[in-house]
Amino acid sequence: MLSAKDINQRIFLLRGQRVMLDADLAKLYDVETKALNRAVRRNEIRFPKDFMFQLTEIEEESLRRQIGTSNAIARRGGRRYLPLVFTEQGVAMLSTVLKSERATLANIEIMRAFVKLREFLLTNQELARSLNELEKKYDARFREVFAAIRSLMNPPEIKRRKIGIRSDQED
Repeated sequence: MLSAKDINQRIFLLRGQRVMLDADLAKLYDVETKALNRAVRRNEIRFPKDFMFQLTEIEEESLRRQIGTSNAIARRGGRRYLPLVFTEQGVAMLSTVLKSERATLANIEIMRAFVKLREFLLTNQELARSLNELEKKYDARFREVFAAIRSLMNPPEIKRRKIGIRSDQED
């Protein structure tokens, strides 16, 4: 079973909603993606558009680049259909369609991950709001302190070294 951290890495923001891919959920539930999607299609009434939706080609391409997979849909051995994605409510509804013990246990962990993610986002918003109020309350003497705190809240992107052989001119 994956940890909440592993599950968090499989939650993506699409169309303003936090979602999980059908393939990731199938792995967690220990079923084939095809079997998961078949069960969903048999129970379409349980999955309205705010619980589940199919990605567009543009969304799939963007997500594929973000994740770092190279297998395009049209290529041999890839998926024939665009992926389905499930919102938090859709993941909860999956537990009514997939009734194995593994699916139930995986579903509990996924729900915990969504709750922790929501708590983290709320905490960060409350911290930013409190910081804004303090900044308004105090004058410019503390401006540098507030700037430092904000920079800690949004750490800079880490520059990664290029992999490969470097020539003497590249240093």
